[in-house]
Amino acid sequence: MKEEQTNLKVATLAGGCFWCLAADFEKVSGVAKVISGYTGGQKENPTYEDVTTGTTGHYEAIQVCYDPSKVSYHQILGVFWRHVDPTDPGGQFADRGPQYRTAVFYHDEEQKRIAEKSKEDLEKSGQFTKPIVTLIVKFSRFYEAEFYHQDYHRKSPVRYKIYRSGSGRDQFLDKTWGKETKSGANPGGKPWGTNTYSKPDDAALKKMLTPLQYEVTQHEGTELPFQNEYEDNKREGICVDIVSGEPLFSSLDKYDSGTGWPSFTKPLEPENVTTREDRKLFAVRIEVRSKHGDSHLGHVFPDGPAPTGQRYCMNSAALRFIPKEDLEKEGYEEYLKLFARKSE
Repeated sequence: MKEEQTNLKVATLAGGCFWCLAADFEKVSGVAKVISGYTGGQKENPTYEDVTTGTTGHYEAIQVCYDPSKVSYHQILGVFWRHVDPTDPGGQFADRGPQYRTAVFYHDEEQKRIAEKSKEDLEKSGQFTKPIVTLIVKFSRFYEAEFYHQDYHRKSPVRYKIYRSGSGRDQFLDKTWGKETKSGANPGGKPWGTNTYSKPDDAALKKMLTPLQYEVTQHEGTELPFQNEYEDNKREGICVDIVSGEPLFSSLDKYDSGTGWPSFTKPLEPENVTTREDRKLFAVRIEVRSKHGDSHLGHVFPDGPAPTGQRYCMNSAALRFIPKEDLEKEGYEEYLKLFARKSE
């Protein structure tokens, strides 16, 4: 896949039927495009009929074109693991043969390091009792599949639903991960199928964050007032940590403080927010950080409105806003009830 924008990156993944994997990854926030195709084999310009023989060395695979400022390679792999059976050496679900095995094709040494670490973490997690057999393979060349295979779930929705239902994929994923955690639409650093969050390493952070996001979250920077993304945002939804994905604040607690930064009267999840004294300026301030991502978020002041009297003054660059209509798609459906109550 040729990158259509300079900020987009490419991940190449094999996970059985490319119809299913493409449909799953199209739901991921930060993914711009998904292409179905073939990779890993010797035959040039293979056709679908060639690959289905299992003799070309090629895998059915997808290329995921994603925006690293919205979703990291680490997170892309988190989605991948939750949509395949990485313990199956003979194919995937109803599809058998070497062309349906799982593999991660790395494009550079950084992707290789992240992929190997991600696989190691999955092995240590105990999520599977069988060995993880997914290969980590150096990428060589990708051949786009025939036109009718692209976005097959959209072009032939009835046939796709029948195939997917009968393949056994969803039954396995629901049993392994549960219906909520297998979606992985916004993995946000979540370890496999848990409700905890984690911080990617520094190299991954530099790739996934913009320079401003990195400066604010990692070096306690401050963005300009009135010139940031969420200061004037009036949509309903929640704000999560740009680094870890942990839920932090709700639009229901947001108010116009007149300071030029998004301000909230209280956290959405108090256990995800920590505070400490900040003595960098002349006065002592209370810094606010995320618990799991350890991101600098902003400061809290005792001059807010009732009922809390608090003003959580946050940097937009440390947050990612998820509108209420996207909460279920992105794996935060538990917070939909907050906005349902408001409308009652």
